[in-house]
Amino acid sequence: MKKLSLLFLLFASLFVSCGSDDYVAKVDNPFDPTSELIDSILRNKIVVISDLHLGNDLTYSENMKHLNRLNQFLNEVRASSTIKELVIAGDMFDEWYIPTRTNTYENKSQKDFILKTVAANKSIFDVLNGIISDKKIKVTYIPGNHDMGFTPESIDLAMTGVNQARDSKEKYGIGTYYPDNYPEIAIEHGHRYDFFCNITNDGADPNVKGTTFAPGYFFARIAANSFVNPTSIINATMVPNVVLNDKNNPEQVSKYFYYILWKLVLENLIYVNDKFDDKIITTNIDNFTKTYSINDILPHNSADGSIQMNMYNGLFTQIAWDSRLKANNVIVSTPIDSALIGSLKTAYIDKQSLCQYFSNPLRKVVRVVVFGHTHKTMMKIYNNLDGNPCVYANTGTWEDRKTRNKSDVIEQDTINMNFVVITPNKTNKKLLNIKLYKYFYGKHSVVDSRDVDLSLSSSSL
Repeated sequence: MKKLSLLFLLFASLFVSCGSDDYVAKVDNPFDPTSELIDSILRNKIVVISDLHLGNDLTYSENMKHLNRLNQFLNEVRASSTIKELVIAGDMFDEWYIPTRTNTYENKSQKDFILKTVAANKSIFDVLNGIISDKKIKVTYIPGNHDMGFTPESIDLAMTGVNQARDSKEKYGIGTYYPDNYPEIAIEHGHRYDFFCNITNDGADPNVKGTTFAPGYFFARIAANSFVNPTSIINATMVPNVVLNDKNNPEQVSKYFYYILWKLVLENLIYVNDKFDDKIITTNIDNFTKTYSINDILPHNSADGSIQMNMYNGLFTQIAWDSRLKANNVIVSTPIDSALIGSLKTAYIDKQSLCQYFSNPLRKVVRVVVFGHTHKTMMKIYNNLDGNPCVYANTGTWEDRKTRNKSDVIEQDTINMNFVVITPNKTNKKLLNIKLYKYFYGKHSVVDSRDVDLSLSSSSL
């Protein structure tokens, strides 16, 4: 009888331990094909995801329908025996996509905001913190534009002990990560090349010092309002007409391009029926304290016929753009008008992998680049200055497909949810396979696959 009691206690203790937070069920794992485990188990995979857009308030967050799948995916990562690193390449959090009339911090602190975000997405942060505490897989966070304002201390509140890839303490809104033992692989969000989204020191309101948010911040605020308080294109407020009166003035031409972009998005993409002169954009964030109108953001013709803006008026010269690029640690300068127009063309951001890395003699060692930011998955082969093939991949996003009609039925299980896996060869670590996946109905579906030989030199071609 005593032996039976001891056996019962042993069984009970096992049952309790299996129900604990630290327990990870051993099941068939899509990251660990049986063929890879025949000879030996080797942790060598680098998994990259980005643009999770975990919202502070699930009534308007950009990621609600995909949270269960994200939780499933992260549990697969945690249970894997072959993953070495998980890299979250920006826009994990979101303090930009907030309806215009909402006080972002609710008169509280950034700490309170991020803790509320963690609570709203508890299942996601539970598994992420589980991965970190397991100490088997290195977790790295890189800031994006939607979370560029979060301090390292705030991020550590959400994910204690997470590795943070930041360029410096002074410029904590940008970062590039080179995985352990692989200086040939560069991973960043990609917003530092975007006119609408990179760090813009004191560039917004001439009467407000210490701001860093670019015009894209106000785009995101209006976009949130467009879906939370939907209207139709027919009933939307039309953008006032602006005329380019001095075609020989480069600054005026750039401002006109800027106007055309705003007109395009406000009349076709993020249309609203707000009056443009109403003060509706509540800030109290990033050293902004005012409430702004949409007209404060939009260009207009001044009394002398020139194009001017109440905000961001001083950004539209090549000198000003070069200065912004330098502040964002961008090595290769780009033409301001290309950057302006390229902000709405994802191919422009993608091609910065070639411009800033593969064609840049200062980064000759880099052969693989991964961005997020554009929300458009892609993979492409470029050649570097030595003629060696290089791989660029964009990780896409995990945000939901948004709709203004709340009765629309959307099969979200087929939309977005992408990730990249970089796998070194078991016998030759210089041979890399880069795969782009779609998490299709919770299954790993390969979108594209490329190989790169890091040992290849120009002399061997």
